[in-house]
Amino acid sequence: MTREAARLERIIGVVLRTGVAVSSACLAFGLLLSLFGAADLAAAVMNVGVVVLLVTPVARVVVSIVEYAAARDWTFVVLTAIVLVELAASAVFALVFNKRL
Repeated sequence: MTREAARLERIIGVVLRTGVAVSSACLAFGLLLSLFGAADLAAAVMNVGVVVLLVTPVARVVVSIVEYAAARDWTFVVLTAIVLVELAASAVFALVFNKRL
Protein backbone atom coordinates (compact mmCIF):
# COMPACT_ATOMS: atom_id res chain seq x y z
CA MET A 1 0.00 0.00 0.00
CA THR A 2 1.36 3.41 -0.90
CA ARG A 3 1.92 6.12 1.65
CA GLU A 4 -0.94 8.22 0.18
CA ALA A 5 -3.36 5.31 0.32
CA ALA A 6 -2.45 4.56 3.92
CA ARG A 7 -2.94 8.23 4.83
CA LEU A 8 -6.35 8.28 3.12
CA GLU A 9 -7.40 5.14 4.98
CA ARG A 10 -6.35 6.65 8.33
CA ILE A 11 -8.25 9.88 7.65
CA ILE A 12 -11.36 8.01 6.53
CA GLY A 13 -11.14 5.82 9.61
CA VAL A 14 -11.02 8.89 11.84
CA VAL A 15 -14.01 10.43 10.06
CA LEU A 16 -16.08 7.26 10.35
CA ARG A 17 -15.15 6.58 13.99
CA THR A 18 -15.82 10.20 14.95
CA GLY A 19 -19.20 10.20 13.21
CA VAL A 20 -20.29 6.99 14.90
CA ALA A 21 -19.01 8.15 18.31
CA VAL A 22 -20.74 11.54 18.11
CA SER A 23 -23.94 9.95 16.88
CA SER A 24 -23.87 7.31 19.61
CA ALA A 25 -23.22 9.95 22.27
CA CYS A 26 -26.15 12.04 21.05
CA LEU A 27 -28.47 9.04 20.94
CA ALA A 28 -27.42 7.90 24.42
CA PHE A 29 -27.77 11.40 25.85
CA GLY A 30 -31.18 11.73 24.21
CA LEU A 31 -32.25 8.44 25.73
CA LEU A 32 -31.14 9.59 29.17
CA LEU A 33 -33.01 12.87 28.74
CA SER A 34 -36.15 10.98 27.78
CA LEU A 35 -35.85 8.80 30.89
CA PHE A 36 -35.74 11.96 33.01
CA GLY A 37 -38.82 13.46 31.39
CA ALA A 38 -37.30 16.03 29.01
CA ALA A 39 -39.12 14.63 25.99
CA ASP A 40 -38.82 17.63 23.67
CA LEU A 41 -35.10 18.12 24.29
CA ALA A 42 -34.53 14.36 24.09
CA ALA A 43 -36.21 14.19 20.69
CA ALA A 44 -34.08 17.07 19.39
CA VAL A 45 -30.84 15.53 20.65
CA MET A 46 -31.75 12.13 19.22
CA ASN A 47 -32.59 13.72 15.88
CA VAL A 48 -29.13 15.29 15.88
CA GLY A 49 -27.67 11.84 16.50
CA VAL A 50 -29.54 10.34 13.57
CA VAL A 51 -28.55 13.21 11.27
CA VAL A 52 -24.88 12.86 12.27
CA LEU A 53 -25.08 9.14 11.54
CA LEU A 54 -26.59 9.83 8.10
CA VAL A 55 -24.03 12.53 7.27
CA THR A 56 -21.03 10.40 8.23
CA PRO A 57 -20.79 8.47 4.92
CA VAL A 58 -21.21 11.75 3.03
CA ALA A 59 -18.32 13.22 4.99
CA ARG A 60 -16.25 10.19 4.05
CA VAL A 61 -16.95 10.80 0.36
CA VAL A 62 -16.06 14.51 0.70
CA VAL A 63 -12.79 13.65 2.44
CA SER A 64 -12.01 11.18 -0.33
CA ILE A 65 -12.59 13.83 -3.00
CA VAL A 66 -10.28 16.28 -1.21
CA GLU A 67 -7.56 13.69 -0.72
CA TYR A 68 -7.75 12.43 -4.31
CA ALA A 69 -7.57 16.02 -5.55
CA ALA A 70 -4.54 16.68 -3.36
CA ALA A 71 -2.92 13.57 -4.86
CA ARG A 72 -3.94 14.78 -8.35
CA ASP A 73 -5.74 11.51 -9.03
CA TRP A 74 -8.37 13.05 -11.28
CA THR A 75 -10.02 9.78 -12.26
CA PHE A 76 -10.91 9.06 -8.66
CA VAL A 77 -11.90 12.68 -8.07
CA VAL A 78 -14.46 12.40 -10.85
CA LEU A 79 -15.69 8.95 -9.77
CA THR A 80 -16.00 9.98 -6.14
CA ALA A 81 -17.74 13.22 -7.13
CA ILE A 82 -20.27 11.12 -9.05
CA VAL A 83 -20.90 9.12 -5.87
CA LEU A 84 -21.42 12.38 -3.96
CA VAL A 85 -23.91 13.60 -6.58
CA GLU A 86 -25.76 10.29 -6.35
CA LEU A 87 -25.94 10.56 -2.56
CA ALA A 88 -27.23 14.13 -2.79
CA ALA A 89 -29.77 13.20 -5.47
CA SER A 90 -31.10 10.30 -3.42
CA ALA A 91 -31.52 12.58 -0.40
CA VAL A 92 -33.32 15.21 -2.47
CA PHE A 93 -35.60 12.64 -4.09
CA ALA A 94 -36.38 11.10 -0.70
CA LEU A 95 -37.35 14.50 0.67
CA VAL A 96 -39.47 15.34 -2.39
CA PHE A 97 -41.30 12.04 -2.47
CA ASN A 98 -41.78 12.05 1.31
CA LYS A 99 -43.60 15.40 1.11
CA ARG A 100 -45.97 14.10 -1.54
CA LEU A 101 -47.18 11.22 0.61
